[in-house]
Amino acid sequence: MIKNVRAAYNQNFSEDKYQALLKDINDAFSYDVRFKIAETPIFIPKTLKEKLIEACEDIMKVINQPNFKDLTRGAFFDENSIVPNEDERPKFIQLDFGICKDEHDELVPKLIELQGFPSLYFFQELLGRMHKKHFGDNIPKAYSQHPNGMTTEEYIALLRTEIVGDTDPKQVVLLEVEPHEQPTAIDFYATEAILGIKTIDFTDLIKKGKQLFYKDENGEVVRILKIYNRIIFDELHHRKDIKGEFKFQDEVDVEWIGHPNWFFRISKYTMPLLNGKYIPKSYHLDKLEDIPEDLENYVLKPLFSFAGSGVHINVTRNTIESIANKSNYLLQEKVAYTPIIETMDVPAKCEIRMMMVHNSKTDSIEIVSNLVRLSKGEMVGVKYNKDKTWVGGSTGFFEN
Repeated sequence: MIKNVRAAYNQNFSEDKYQALLKDINDAFSYDVRFKIAETPIFIPKTLKEKLIEACEDIMKVINQPNFKDLTRGAFFDENSIVPNEDERPKFIQLDFGICKDEHDELVPKLIELQGFPSLYFFQELLGRMHKKHFGDNIPKAYSQHPNGMTTEEYIALLRTEIVGDTDPKQVVLLEVEPHEQPTAIDFYATEAILGIKTIDFTDLIKKGKQLFYKDENGEVVRILKIYNRIIFDELHHRKDIKGEFKFQDEVDVEWIGHPNWFFRISKYTMPLLNGKYIPKSYHLDKLEDIPEDLENYVLKPLFSFAGSGVHINVTRNTIESIANKSNYLLQEKVAYTPIIETMDVPAKCEIRMMMVHNSKTDSIEIVSNLVRLSKGEMVGVKYNKDKTWVGGSTGFFEN
């Protein structure tokens, strides 16, 4: 997106450097990453950075409204999916933007999805570090993964404060379902290494009254005071085979980092509540009064789905009328990604996730990092990009 920087990177790219980068990442925790890491980072111009920040601020105006919880009462699977002891503010927010061009041929972000849930905060730090190590000569030194200008040290310190704080790291756990089988396990290992906390399988939790425990590597039973929750509830909801002593609806004396209810409140459900020039039109299907005439410009998404399943790209009236449970669907205006990242063959489309964290000291939700997905397929995702190069997970470096 910044022509001279992109040209220099592409000219000096080599497959050997890329393979060395992958080896370093895989060797960091003796674990082979299970998702495609793209051959390149992206370079985000200041003008686009400012639009991304403006878009985030527009969305946060809605989330920060005093009545936001009232507006999102219908966001849950059902009453049984509500977790007790919800806090007042979300701890983590992810805002995903497709990068497009407007009628003036200028780059603009368009919101695709949002999540009140953690992302790959620690893997992204590792990835950015490895890009600088192997391709640093072609990444301007003033460019940063952090749009607010914080240093990597400040970024790690903020995450440590918000996740662990003054608690003994041994009593803070990262919670996931079958964590070592997850495609994102590399992030768990990076989190453990930096914060000194343990990754625990949901089924290994021990419940005694209102207290939760786990057994450490020495067989010692350790009380849990904080849970850094990484469980995707769509997955848990569909995995009827998962059993454990603890249920999310149990009253327990732990602090959630962040609380599970925000996964539902800040989600696809929230899209119709938002408005602005960077927000596509969205409607809850069960509240849609008139079906748009230009359905070719819309996509139909289930509110609750795992890994993008159930999305209808080519929507017709028959598609809408055939949906039995309309309350579980969102009709959203399509976003026309523009292929703008020059690669060795065809340009790639780009999606930028703005990663946010609630800063307890300032009592504000701050944009602290980013995650990028590059695609040459019809949609962003592994199955649409098989056998393609210069696609996959990446990071962005922002021009200051």
